[in-house]
Amino acid sequence: MLLKKYDIIVVGAGHAGCEAASAAATLGSSVLLITMNMNLIAQMSCNPSIGGVAKGQIVREIDALGGKTGIVTDETMIQFRMLNRSKGPAMWSPRAQCDRMKFSEKWRSILEKNSNVDFWQDSVKTIIIKNNKVTGLETNLGIKIFSKAVILANGTFLNGIMHIGEKNFRGGRMGENSSLGITESLIKAGFITERLKTGTPVRVDGRTIDFKKLEEQKGDTIPGKFSFTKTNVLQKQKSCFLAYTNIEVHGILKGGFEKSPLFKGIIKGRGPRYCPSIEDKIVRFAEKNRHQLFIEPEGWDTVEYYINGFSSSLPGEVQIKALRKVNGFEKAKIFRPGYAIEYDYFPPTQLKTTLETKKVENLFFAGQINGTTGYEEAAAQGLIAGINAHNKLKNRPNFILSRSEAYIGVLIDDLITKGVDEPYRMFTSRAEYRILLRQDNADLRLTKKGYDLGLITKKRMLDCEKKQDIITRLIYFLKNETISPSKINDFLRSVETPDISQKTKIANLLLRPQIDIFSLLRHSIELQNFLKTNNIRSNEILEQAEIHIKYQSYIEKESEIADKITRLEDIVLLSDINYIKIKSLSIESREKLNKIKPRTIGQASRISGVSPADITVLLVYLGK
Repeated sequence: MLLKKYDIIVVGAGHAGCEAASAAATLGSSVLLITMNMNLIAQMSCNPSIGGVAKGQIVREIDALGGKTGIVTDETMIQFRMLNRSKGPAMWSPRAQCDRMKFSEKWRSILEKNSNVDFWQDSVKTIIIKNNKVTGLETNLGIKIFSKAVILANGTFLNGIMHIGEKNFRGGRMGENSSLGITESLIKAGFITERLKTGTPVRVDGRTIDFKKLEEQKGDTIPGKFSFTKTNVLQKQKSCFLAYTNIEVHGILKGGFEKSPLFKGIIKGRGPRYCPSIEDKIVRFAEKNRHQLFIEPEGWDTVEYYINGFSSSLPGEVQIKALRKVNGFEKAKIFRPGYAIEYDYFPPTQLKTTLETKKVENLFFAGQINGTTGYEEAAAQGLIAGINAHNKLKNRPNFILSRSEAYIGVLIDDLITKGVDEPYRMFTSRAEYRILLRQDNADLRLTKKGYDLGLITKKRMLDCEKKQDIITRLIYFLKNETISPSKINDFLRSVETPDISQKTKIANLLLRPQIDIFSLLRHSIELQNFLKTNNIRSNEILEQAEIHIKYQSYIEKESEIADKITRLEDIVLLSDINYIKIKSLSIESREKLNKIKPRTIGQASRISGVSPADITVLLVYLGK
């Protein structure tokens, strides 16, 4: 059997693979998407949600660039919440519960409607490399398929081993085989590989949960969206719930430690620090008498619930016995136990900024193969890999986002510069410029870039420019329009902030923490008329104008710092520099610089072990 030669083959149809295939195909490359199971495209292997702290910002950035994860989320969500509303806008993070099955169906539909995407159900066993350049691959069926580039987005499937108590078996996730052969072929090509671990909790039959004993967690009264396109607004929502473990639960779990693969040393891979298993939690936080559990529905038309926070690799009987001691779960029945999975990954310091490997030309890695965890981080890498694979084949410039432009830029820079020794998860604290990289302004930051790439339509670009113009005019109005004491003082007293004695600019009142633009709108006929005249109905536009006014000094200061740092990013380091010969550098610096081969002075400055003195030496070496 002979398949045609493709521009790009994408291996793995998870969140990274789907975004990679969609982006490359939309840009015009012929793409073959290979997956072990066509029915599980974009499967939500772990919890049925998208977004969350920092992750929500990434999804909005993906959407602004022309990716599809935000659209799929909007079309399949069953609940929406904006997290961290009590904090500053840099911390606001959208999160949605999704219908797991509809999410997969929607992604498959999007890919099938793209005529440049072909599909092949099979497992890949060998990557074909000639003269340090990828030329295709061979599948388990013995079929050789040739291409100009390959993107590996294998998730947890590379030599995956699942653990439930003392039992372990090969698999990439429950019910699916692991992928054998890819790691070995890459090791032969000179790549370094290591092991990581992740896990998942029990899935429970909702008909056996006593929800009256749990704390209901409803969605936002006015639900938001992820996509900046005209996707449907959620009309009804399904609640999540909160439950808590207790001392009795912990005691039962501890009783199973003697059969725990984690504590017996059977599991060698390092797990995620910020999403540990329940048995790991009760050891690391022994002083705590309870841990919070999030009870999340899997969809509109199913009784299955995901018990977020109860991830475990203990024997199944221990898991269910402990779970039934949680209030509300006394009669719980489970659909399947939790399990841990170990898998191969390739330390991402072996990658260029484009996510192309340094050792093999036109071979790209995206997702958990790079040591990340989370659908959102994977999808972002897939999008960037898909764009850069296409651009490389068409002799177009590399597409690289800086740390001051996007969370996606922070993610990739962290991976290739610092590497990982545990599953990498994005947090707002990882971004130095988070007041610039808010979720609300992702379209204003990135839509033009998506348009220049060819992933965004001209109409969408013009709509974004129009939005920016309206926001600018609204800010000008707020800074110049006044409001009189007689119209506003009663309101000011009601929110316990001082009266005004003379006409005051609306913007000056917005600087007060007790006041928001929606409150002022009710007391300012002038503002109401401005919005009506300019046909402004979007709360998002009002919110962005308010954020700009309230945080203008912070935004300007952060922009100034980012501009200074960007100067270091503009100083390029050639890839053929032999740092070992620069004796003025420290020994550690020479070794790490030679290994990572940073692209710029800015990237070099972020490598652990490279000191400011070493950066000065490099600037002198470059004659700067």
